[in-house]
Amino acid sequence: MKKCLGLLAFLFLPFLLQAQDESAETTTADTLWRKSVGFGVNFNQASFTDNWFGGGINSMAFNLLFNAQANYKKGLWSWDNEANFLYGIIKNNGQDFRKSQDRLYLDSKVGYDVSEFWDAYFAATFLTQFAPGYRYVEQANGEEDALKISDFFAPAFLTFSLGFEYIPNDEFSLRLSPFSPRFTFLADTDLFLSTKDGTNYGVDKGESIRTEWLAAQMVAEWNKDLTESITLQTRYMLFANYETLNFEQIDHRLDATLNAKLTNFINLSLSGIMIYDYDQVDEIQLSQFLGIGILLQAKGVSVE
Repeated sequence: MKKCLGLLAFLFLPFLLQAQDESAETTTADTLWRKSVGFGVNFNQASFTDNWFGGGINSMAFNLLFNAQANYKKGLWSWDNEANFLYGIIKNNGQDFRKSQDRLYLDSKVGYDVSEFWDAYFAATFLTQFAPGYRYVEQANGEEDALKISDFFAPAFLTFSLGFEYIPNDEFSLRLSPFSPRFTFLADTDLFLSTKDGTNYGVDKGESIRTEWLAAQMVAEWNKDLTESITLQTRYMLFANYETLNFEQIDHRLDATLNAKLTNFINLSLSGIMIYDYDQVDEIQLSQFLGIGILLQAKGVSVE
């Protein structure tokens, strides 16, 4: 676990560096930092009187999000970094607070220009969640049992990738990595996750780590300003283990977010995630979220 936390600190390094004093003496004119930070809060609430015949249940939901990018460019070299944090809870009448959204995503990539549109790159990507997640099973007496199926670092996915990236413009990028080892961590080995092969997220029962050395990864991103106030952000990730390579056991993940800026601070967001991971369940998983709230953003460019 200490090694994992040390790795997280390393991935945070570019954001910590950019938080320092930027008045240092400039060097060469081709050294460029591009930075952006966004913080948002969404809140939803519904209530009904006892004689409301339309049906409904009192509820409230709260959501926090944080996005940051720190991208560096000097000559043929580049260093791109992204942090994406998302957490939401919901409270329905008669139930405890439950998690509605939860993501901790870090990505750091070093690239070297080899042609006009192609870079050679090495990247490290980390994905986990902040809080425990539960599967709720209703018993014969009407009560529910909460079975813990996830937690912080349970699972956590650390993927290294080496390959080439195609960047034809500022909107689209495609990473192709024939060598992409992935490590799956389970800080809690007692999770209640029933899978057909008897593993927890591909990790053997009682074990805390799974290593997939021989694997390939593809990552495609398309971020488009549809209008001055509406943006679309998409990311598709494919992961294939050479040792168990067949169509059924290729992992797919698609994240899509549509943001509409209603005012300078009020934002409407519609997001969805599609996952197919054979190590979890042999079905497509879907989640969707619609929220309105406050979004604060800051962008900057510094030349050294």
